[in-house]
Amino acid sequence: MAQLNPYIHFNGNAEEAFTFYKSVFGGEFASLVRFKDFSTPEFTAPESEANKIMHVSLPIGSGVLMGSDVPEFMGRVNENENRSKISISTESKEEADKLYNGLSAGGNVEMPIADSPWGSYFAMFRDKFGIEWMVEFDPR
Repeated sequence: MAQLNPYIHFNGNAEEAFTFYKSVFGGEFASLVRFKDFSTPEFTAPESEANKIMHVSLPIGSGVLMGSDVPEFMGRVNENENRSKISISTESKEEADKLYNGLSAGGNVEMPIADSPWGSYFAMFRDKFGIEWMVEFDPR
């Protein structure tokens, strides 16, 4: 079966965001590569971007959350214009509460975690980095 692995972009704060995600989900980065790590004679990262993240990955459950900083020459990412969400299914209400409380800290909650009309325990919010999430526990 196919596996989805979300890939999200940031404007220079990917390391801060992924350190935050690691504090919520636990685990260790499978990779963390900076632009300076791939400098070649054909491509040299500007000094202002050398320490930014070219690629980072954090295994979570059976999937991997991945991301990077967007180099300045490619323009800026505007998270507030992006209405895509990362959806997390949990194995218990307690796990849903833990992830909701951790990820939504400092963010904007659209739907607080609660029993939903469709029978699941559900929340929807934008984290402090502008990334939108849904957390759900379905007891069925």
